[in-house]
Amino acid sequence: MTRPDRLNDRELRAWRGFLTMQEDVRRHMNRHLLDEAGISLADFSILSALRVSPDRPMRVFELTEALRWEKTRIIHQLSRMTRRGLVERHTCLDDGRGTNVALTGEGRKVIDRALPLHVSYVRRLFFDVLTPRQLDTLAVVSETVLENLQGEPFDD
Repeated sequence: MTRPDRLNDRELRAWRGFLTMQEDVRRHMNRHLLDEAGISLADFSILSALRVSPDRPMRVFELTEALRWEKTRIIHQLSRMTRRGLVERHTCLDDGRGTNVALTGEGRKVIDRALPLHVSYVRRLFFDVLTPRQLDTLAVVSETVLENLQGEPFDD
């Protein structure tokens, strides 16, 4: 009989596998982006989110929601990227308390160069080793867990 306060062997294998895979994929992606494009995975995440809305800057809270990061992590990462000339921050004219973030010309060049490298590596590292059925299962599992999390409180 399974104890409610412990994971059984099957659950433990799945949970540890998920956590290890997640960390290893991030580590490999970060190393690849640093080696090939000179940016970190965190840089890439912010630059690609900003690239999606090229006609307007994003508010910091929008980046927080899009990336699912804590606000302090976003602020620190933006500070590093601002110093390197990849993004620029401006006070929001509509709301003086808010901050708008936009790509600089350099930031656009960096993300445009990094994006095809990233997609190619994601394919090779992740998608090329999964069958279509595994890919569909992964999508359903991800959607199910994310749906379950919608009702959970999230502090940032």
